[in-house]
Amino acid sequence: MSSLLSFLFVLGVLVFVHELGHFVVARMHGVRCLTFSLGFGPKLLQTKRGDTEYCISVIPLGGYVKMAGETVEDQREGKPDEFLSKTKWQRFQILIAGPAMNVILAVVVMTGVLYQGAQVPLFEEQPPRVGFVLEGSPADVAGISVGDRILSVAGREVDTWEAYMIAVAPWADREVEVVVRRAQGVQSYQLTPVGRGSLQAGDLGVAPYISPQVSGFLPSTTAARDAGIQVGDVIEAIDGRELPQQQLVKRINERAGQTLTLQLRRGDARVDVAVTPTEVDGVGMIGVSLSQESRTIDPGPLEAFTMSLERNYEWSGLIFQTLGGLLTAETPTSQLVGPVGIAQLSGSAAELGFVPLFTLMAMISLNLGILNLLPIPILDGGHIAIMALEGVSRRDFSVKLKERMLFAGFVVLMTLMVTVIYNDLTRVEWIERLMIWR
Repeated sequence: MSSLLSFLFVLGVLVFVHELGHFVVARMHGVRCLTFSLGFGPKLLQTKRGDTEYCISVIPLGGYVKMAGETVEDQREGKPDEFLSKTKWQRFQILIAGPAMNVILAVVVMTGVLYQGAQVPLFEEQPPRVGFVLEGSPADVAGISVGDRILSVAGREVDTWEAYMIAVAPWADREVEVVVRRAQGVQSYQLTPVGRGSLQAGDLGVAPYISPQVSGFLPSTTAARDAGIQVGDVIEAIDGRELPQQQLVKRINERAGQTLTLQLRRGDARVDVAVTPTEVDGVGMIGVSLSQESRTIDPGPLEAFTMSLERNYEWSGLIFQTLGGLLTAETPTSQLVGPVGIAQLSGSAAELGFVPLFTLMAMISLNLGILNLLPIPILDGGHIAIMALEGVSRRDFSVKLKERMLFAGFVVLMTLMVTVIYNDLTRVEWIERLMIWR
């Protein structure tokens, strides 16, 4: 239920803002708007103000603004308040207003999210130097080892761990070239990343060395507090050995009643702390919760706005990269997400709090804005493209030709919709078990 409510909230806001853009600019240019609907199909709620009927319809997967004389099939009277009576420049403004409002919403929402402050994992901004290799993973089998520096994936240079994860994600179950630098020199590997998670993102089985950071205290024991460990301390080593978080926790669990020396970084200082794990349910515990080492960002309004622009610019690049990958087959269609997938993501984000939910809303809003500008007939970008072609040819296309173009766009969208809904269903465990052909 939480997933459904979160999905309806996110989609409702995005659709309302999109259609509001069309509506406001249309009214600004004197176009008579007949209907403003959230949703499609039979109307659940409706009211009329002036010439416009406002309604909520039964299928919540979109919305529309119906304008007088909007298409050549509409009964037209040639009045100046009809859509097709306006100049191409005015119609262009009306069409682009919807996607533009979604882009603006993404920037505004992320500004608000970033203004709240956030914890940013440090490893994402660091060069992708291997700190851990999962046993049996593609990287382990190929011979990639701790200390190797990943230079590129599929010919794309990767300067940070974040760039590496973005580059390798589309290559699940497909061979890709990975170039690394090691003590012996630069070496190229042909690897096949394993698809992981509900989105089947490619994973080679490598990770950075992440020093765990104390994020809080647990009620199980006061050993850590008694030893003087503080929230924010970064555990760099235990008994002089650097260990990944999983191995560090395992070592503590195995040393109940035995004194350990933790090498901590506290601000700019290094501190050695002796702590004795307490036995709790058969394992050693010191009573702390650990998280990835991160830095806190606490920007002012202007800085948050600037960071939002940068974040949305980065997301836009990823969206265009994904779209280009679909054309070149670099992006597998199995990674596309539809309404069910968005509902699941919305529910998961809502469980984590308002910040993750609104971050997801901003990402989807930007996607919606950009996708609507694609030159596919039936989308806003398709109508703009048709107008542009008419302007270049200095004549309006025939009704028959426009109908064919719109039908072609409809086929493309329906094919895409069937694909993403199929993907969504394969991510539902009990439905996936019924797909005997998989």
